[in-house]
Amino acid sequence: MTEDSDVRLHIYRTFVRTGRPPTAAETAGTLGISEDEAADAYRRLHDGHVIVLDPDSLDVWMANPLSARPTGFRVRTADGRSYFGSCSWDGPGVLAMLGQDGTVSTACPDCDEPLTMEIRGGELQPLGAVAHFAVPAARWWEDIGHT
Repeated sequence: MTEDSDVRLHIYRTFVRTGRPPTAAETAGTLGISEDEAADAYRRLHDGHVIVLDPDSLDVWMANPLSARPTGFRVRTADGRSYFGSCSWDGPGVLAMLGQDGTVSTACPDCDEPLTMEIRGGELQPLGAVAHFAVPAARWWEDIGHT
């Protein structure tokens, strides 16, 4: 029996390699399990807040810190790869997860002024900005897409 951790690793490895998460059918084919088993694993991972599925589907929306949907947090690695972070916290988290230097491009939500977070030598470079989280962390999963 394939463990949920095997499915999770496959999702992340595929997402990092291709820039998009695999479908449950693709996961089933790669791991040699049935589509029902893959679908059940995707649902369990979603219910455990490991991944976020699009509402009413098995499509992976987020495998934090990565987002399958375009967001306002464009991540570019020093070696030229490009991803979307789920939020201002997850943008630099993509670079940390990959062990890469790079940049996260976004904009001030108040004035729309462009902002760039830069990671060099594994460290966030000084940035004259303040992060504000409108939703307390204890309530993020009430509506993770909004958060």
